Amino acid sequence: MTGSKRKFARIAIGTIGWVVALWIFFPILWMVLTGFKSEMDAISTPPHLFFTPTLESYHEVFAQADYWHFTFNTVLMSVFATGGALALAVPAAYAMAFYPTRRTRTTLLWMLSTRMLPPVGVLVPVYLIARSTHLLDTTLGLGIINLLTNLPIIVWMLYTFFKEVPVPILEAGRMDGASRWQEITVVLLPLALPGIASTALLSLILCWNEAFWALNLTSSRAAPLAAFIASFSSPEGLFFGKLSAASTLAVAPILLFGWFSQKQLVRGLTFGAVK
Repeated sequence: MTGSKRKFARIAIGTIGWVVALWIFFPILWMVLTGFKSEMDAISTPPHLFFTPTLESYHEVFAQADYWHFTFNTVLMSVFATGGALALAVPAAYAMAFYPTRRTRTTLLWMLSTRMLPPVGVLVPVYLIARSTHLLDTTLGLGIINLLTNLPIIVWMLYTFFKEVPVPILEAGRMDGASRWQEITVVLLPLALPGIASTALLSLILCWNEAFWALNLTSSRAAPLAAFIASFSSPEGLFFGKLSAASTLAVAPILLFGWFSQKQLVRGLTFGAVK
């Protein structure tokens, strides 16, 4: 391939990448812009590309609901679910990666298959269990269901990361007298830290964005930001200005967190790709 053709290919690939990125980002940008519109501008047809910005929707959102209460519930639930899932997934992935049996692959596939079940299919039994154990409308109850929901994906990711760790390094630790606990905490975890960090980030994002269980297992006391957004849809209709403002406030923390953590996320997801 000549130099001019290579240059054209780089430009074409870069242009396509920017077009796809803008296409994906446009709904988020439109949501943010709509949050600064008045309700009349937000529902206008055709949409107004040029408008006078206003904070009216944000003032009404803060006046109608306690944003910080919902945010605290979301952070507490996400951290609990992620920490608990990692505590269970690390030993499970370690055993499957370094001490596999004939049923290891089958077990992993079965765990992953549970993610294919629509949540609505188990809503009634989960609701009844939560009610009988007094976990309805509690951060603990919502954290447990998110922990169990994301656990298969976390085990799978950690399993693939642990498989990339050279076995001779662990054997050297055993020869130096390391116990099983020291082998995991002192040898394995530091080596797989990029993968563990990216897994934790993904789990936090999944917990933060979970809406189905949040709307069905909470009401007010433990309601997360998903319920905060849903509270701005009323029988009178959708108020797009306030709804967009509430959505922007709900997704802004995790968007900023993901933006600042993207290097760690990419590093973790590509862990072991280059030897």
